[in-house]
Amino acid sequence: GQHMLASRAVSRLVALRTFSASRSASTLVLATHDNKTLNPATLSAVTAASKIGGDVTVLVGGHECGAVAEAAAKVAGVSKVLKADHPALAKGLPENLDKLVLKVLSDGGHSHLLSATSAVSRGVLPRVAAQLDVDAISDVTEVQSEDTFVRPIYAGNALCTVQSGDAVKVVTARPTAFDKAPAEGGSAAVDDVSSSAVDSGISSFVSEEIAKSDRPDLAAAPVVVSGGRGMKNGENFQMLYDLADKMGGAVGASRAAVDAGYMSNETQVGQTGKVVAPALYIACGISGAIQHLAGMKDSKTIVAINKDPEAPIFQVADHGLVEDLFKAVPELISAVAK
Repeated sequence: GQHMLASRAVSRLVALRTFSASRSASTLVLATHDNKTLNPATLSAVTAASKIGGDVTVLVGGHECGAVAEAAAKVAGVSKVLKADHPALAKGLPENLDKLVLKVLSDGGHSHLLSATSAVSRGVLPRVAAQLDVDAISDVTEVQSEDTFVRPIYAGNALCTVQSGDAVKVVTARPTAFDKAPAEGGSAAVDDVSSSAVDSGISSFVSEEIAKSDRPDLAAAPVVVSGGRGMKNGENFQMLYDLADKMGGAVGASRAAVDAGYMSNETQVGQTGKVVAPALYIACGISGAIQHLAGMKDSKTIVAINKDPEAPIFQVADHGLVEDLFKAVPELISAVAK
């Protein structure tokens, strides 16, 4: 046991020595992208990074991702972009991406590693944190200072303020909590970094099934119309699509609706689904369990339609309508059409 402790202490010292080269704050932002376009969540991550202070470097790891690096270089507030291009990085496999991130962190002496909360960052950043023997601070909604962050806990029922003394702070930021940095106005240089040793050989990409849709992305749509158990079946969701299409919005669902098979799981809003914060959120036949509220309560305006006047959704709604949704939604559609 003592030997274990001693060796841990040594590795910790090595990590500290490697990273103490940086005197002031300097943040490495891991970009979220699909090798073609920079995901807007990265713009929110840059804003979070700018609140830490110091310079902001964006790391784009992918394959044939030059356009993403060029887009990142134009973001206001970014001082440098690093691009690593390798087939093993094409799909953001955490077992490969963590090797790249660790090397870039060590070479650059960054004090902070930050990324927007996403499926990729959830896989990569905790791996990096474990290998540095530091804490991973997840899903922060506020940066108070260089070492102090606020993150929601208990499905958003409480806010936890975390102060970290770690040599490197590893942080994921909730994109809906930070304004997007301007996509134009920056003129950072793009440097290539070596990606020769990124293929760990321990995982490989098999396949993905992506639902194709011409409608706006749920996480980025200005209007979200969601349905719950009260929709009764999947066919009835068509009227929510009709309403959303008239408003340029996306359609979401509660976990109850997804579990019942009415909708596919990429439409789920809530603690175990997507966190959205549109300008307008319309909840139809959703009772408003705390797990659902965790995914939408930061929306600017919340409208609830439910025939149960006691439904908890009305406690967070700006406008509530106690009415049978099968009567109210068609009326709403015809009103919006005018």
